[in-house]
Amino acid sequence: MRDPVLNAGLLPASGFPRARKIATLLTIGAIAGCAQLRVPNDRIEERVASVDGDAVRGREVFVSREAGHCVLCHAAPDISLSGNIGPPLQGVGSRLSVAQLRLRVVDITRLNPDAVMPAFYRATELNHVARRYRDQPVLSARQVEDVVAFLETLK
Repeated sequence: MRDPVLNAGLLPASGFPRARKIATLLTIGAIAGCAQLRVPNDRIEERVASVDGDAVRGREVFVSREAGHCVLCHAAPDISLSGNIGPPLQGVGSRLSVAQLRLRVVDITRLNPDAVMPAFYRATELNHVARRYRDQPVLSARQVEDVVAFLETLK
């Protein structure tokens, strides 16, 4: 089973090779009995849009089939139809900072390269993307900030 502390932030913006080296060093350290280290790159502090997110719009993106469709995999309070592939999001706004939520929406694979959840704001290094959607993120910068604002309300 993966250790969430060791897997936090393993894919820095600079790319995959450095991340693999960090992951290897952390794993070796854990096996050797060293104290677990928290990798500081487990968040995105800066907004990806030039405006603050709106939780009402974020909820719409969260449930919309044409946008995030997050309910396909996640359960959230006051949303009747939901999936159970991803973790339930009740209380996620209390457990994670806005910056940590943002990273998960932007590109969860920076935390977990094997994640099933798509990278909603990454447009490169993707597989099996229809030609008309290539080089485009799933969500706009504003939609990312809106979803983050919605998730932050889930206390």
